[in-house]
Amino acid sequence: MSPARPRAVLGTVPLYAPDPTPVELDLSDNVNLWGVPPSAARALGEPLAAQPNLYPRSDPRELRTALARYAGVSAAEVITGCGSDDVIDGALRAFAAPGEKVAYSAPSFSMLVSFARVNGLQPAPVPFRKDGDIEPDALLAERAAITYVCSPNNPTGTGVSATAIERVVAESEGLVLVDEAYGEFSGRTAVPLLARAPQLLVTRTLSKAFGLAGLRVGYGLATPEVVQVLEKVRGPYKVNVLGERAALAVLGDDLPWVRRHVEASVAIRERLRVALAALGLRALASAANFLCVPVPDSAALGRSLLGRGIKVRVLRALPGIGDAIRIGVGPWDGMERLLAALREVSR
Repeated sequence: MSPARPRAVLGTVPLYAPDPTPVELDLSDNVNLWGVPPSAARALGEPLAAQPNLYPRSDPRELRTALARYAGVSAAEVITGCGSDDVIDGALRAFAAPGEKVAYSAPSFSMLVSFARVNGLQPAPVPFRKDGDIEPDALLAERAAITYVCSPNNPTGTGVSATAIERVVAESEGLVLVDEAYGEFSGRTAVPLLARAPQLLVTRTLSKAFGLAGLRVGYGLATPEVVQVLEKVRGPYKVNVLGERAALAVLGDDLPWVRRHVEASVAIRERLRVALAALGLRALASAANFLCVPVPDSAALGRSLLGRGIKVRVLRALPGIGDAIRIGVGPWDGMERLLAALREVSR
């Protein structure tokens, strides 16, 4: 009997496998390094109260209502998922047929390309402008079934101007997917465009600013018609009972906690940028909770830091940038430890 044969395209899809080495200071995932909001900790203190022996609700209406209130839309304009990447993957399946294009500015969220290829779509990367903003003309010229904009962009952290997003949304022929996983840190959002843009989908997550990365709660914002299509491809029970319980607690009681730590992240990000510059490391401008720092050999630097108990994200040969490391921002004592290690490495 011959072995099962995977689709040929999977040979072009790398496995998403971040370095699993345990370290004392992990700055590689851009999560909330201050921890879990107090209300979520209380909600998770009695996990059996969430009845994990039962399936979650197939339509988490209470959670959709809470997310809608936070985002300033109606509950009918909200779809939930297992992280925002789940919503992105569903959008690619729902709004692009095999062989059609997904246009995006490169470098960007690595899983977008993997999702596109797995779904039989054609990734169509275009360069950023020299100032780090997206180039609407280049994106629109692809005439893609889906145009993806990561705002702020991952892995560079650069912000996207409202003018550029508005033009892409207004003139694109297909779905425009704006990924706002780091939107809380930028203070900008494309959500107000939903009122006049039925082709727009905004995705967000509670994994970053909200401190719930391990519970995998994401959501999308779109017209009710787009939401209904996404529900058909999403599959059931995408948000688990503990994730829903924690999310409701934070959205109901701890938004001030989230906002305080967003403000702290932004302030420490800029303080860290100045300190890195003093070491000769010029970080890219960032509107997120991390810094992308071009370096001559990211793999070697990553290994050196790992040997000192610190993990950063190693980025190789980024288009238009080259090698870089991505540093997630957290409490300043951790940043001081990183800076000390960088000084040692540079001696």
